[in-house]
Amino acid sequence: MGSVTFDFADETVVVTGGSCGIGREIALRFADAGAAVVNFDVREEPKEEAFSVPTHELIQEAGGRATYVEGDVAEPERIADAVEAARAYGGVDVMVNNAGIYTTGPLRLLDPAAFDRVHDVNVRGVFFGCQAAAADMVERGVEGTIVNNASTESDLAERNQVHYSSSKGAVRMITRGAALELADYGIRVNAVAPGHTDTTLGGSEVGSSQRAHDEGELLKPVPMGRVGRPEDVAPAVLYLASDAAGYVTGELHYIDGGLRVY
Repeated sequence: MGSVTFDFADETVVVTGGSCGIGREIALRFADAGAAVVNFDVREEPKEEAFSVPTHELIQEAGGRATYVEGDVAEPERIADAVEAARAYGGVDVMVNNAGIYTTGPLRLLDPAAFDRVHDVNVRGVFFGCQAAAADMVERGVEGTIVNNASTESDLAERNQVHYSSSKGAVRMITRGAALELADYGIRVNAVAPGHTDTTLGGSEVGSSQRAHDEGELLKPVPMGRVGRPEDVAPAVLYLASDAAGYVTGELHYIDGGLRVY
């Protein structure tokens, strides 16, 4: 099979939630492609036991340009801090709204605080991330790109996850609405929609999703026989941010091993 390489030299990428999981892989892939990377996350250190070096330090050690900004995506003023940090490299060319949290709980018992927290991070974080990046791009006259992290649960319901699924459904519509509005400025907005992926999202142990698959605990089996990995998702993000997807906007790119086929 062939391979694909991307060139983001002289571009600056902001990745929210870039300290671990999918976000870390995305940040590292953009750095490998020559981009300067701003990692915006609530914590600097990776959650995974297999990793010890913070994302931005790992990029710097490899000769790349990167920085870390601490903050919560639920607070728009902190997202503005990340965008401002990107100005040190010239400004935002690519915004990856990746940060998210995942919890479970039955509809009839879920308390308002749990609902609000998931929507604060997953919905407010994406909405205001799009807003802040677009403001910077328009001000600088840059036809940049925005990639959001949605989920197969944007349109696939699962038990005890109404609050989470509804937050990802909102990401889907933010992506489409933003794509419509920002097309006037040459800014493309798309989203990736991973299926079951092994990350530490929500504090789950890496490998737990694969074990659930192997033990038949998923809603339905994955046709490709395994759950996803961060390295399955990151290349799709780079594609959507690249000139190769120059005529693609408002789309959700599903990365689910065929889960939605049937």
